[in-house]
Amino acid sequence: MMHLFSTIRIAIGLLLVVAVAGSAQADPDATVLRVCADPNNLPLSDKAGHGYENRIAQLIGEELGRPVEYVWFPQRMGFVRNTLRAPNGSGGFKCDLIIGVPEDYEMTANTRPYLHSAWTMVFPDRPDLASVKTPEDVMALPAEVRGKLRFGVFTHTPPLDWLFDHQLFDQAVPYPALSGDPEEIPGQIVANDLAEGKIDVAMVWGPIGGYFAKQAKQPMRVVPFASTKTLKFDYQLSLGVRHPDKAWRATLDAIIAKRQSDIDAILRDFGIPLLQIPLPVHAAATPGNS
Repeated sequence: MMHLFSTIRIAIGLLLVVAVAGSAQADPDATVLRVCADPNNLPLSDKAGHGYENRIAQLIGEELGRPVEYVWFPQRMGFVRNTLRAPNGSGGFKCDLIIGVPEDYEMTANTRPYLHSAWTMVFPDRPDLASVKTPEDVMALPAEVRGKLRFGVFTHTPPLDWLFDHQLFDQAVPYPALSGDPEEIPGQIVANDLAEGKIDVAMVWGPIGGYFAKQAKQPMRVVPFASTKTLKFDYQLSLGVRHPDKAWRATLDAIIAKRQSDIDAILRDFGIPLLQIPLPVHAAATPGNS
């Protein structure tokens, strides 16, 4: 997200995109809810509508009285440029809403947060790890147990720094933070490698860990990290719109406020570990730099 917090950089065509975004119609189509989404990125979204973002989009569509349509594009490099900011040839844009962006994401204007979760440890419910209730409990394990653990971790993420700080870096099994293959999804680290015993602990973003742990054939445990003074593990997600669409953002803010309990129910249905959402405070909307 974009798998989950990789910064998208656009080196070519920046001036053209910004010029088009500034001149094209800012207000979205009032007859249909056009959502920018990844076609193969469970538990977030897929073409079959099985992701939690699909269900949240449907909820928003119901509130607005509009059918939901999708513009599909892998959430990789160029996602916003090819969806939310892409002209549709008729004076508007291809789609008007991204369901999940970090609350402080600069390339979009962002609503109040609707999801607050944290990075997690996911591991099989087995006797040698029964005492692990928090990530710090790993350090209290017998040395012969702790020394054999293989930690599956994505590069450039807070859990990798945590392993380094706890002298466990040599036991890390690294995974690329952003795969170039749109058929690969982050949850495969839990669904495949953890289930097959290639790693002992998967360190993944909460929505991914919770969902795939719930889907696993063997019992799994999900243990969230807590942010510290030096490492931030919890993040909030918002809906993303174009910066000029202030009225549109306000409409979505009102829907989130009204339907937050229903959104929470959707997220819990996917096994996502949730943290309390603080009262929203919008930062001043400034145009993105890409």
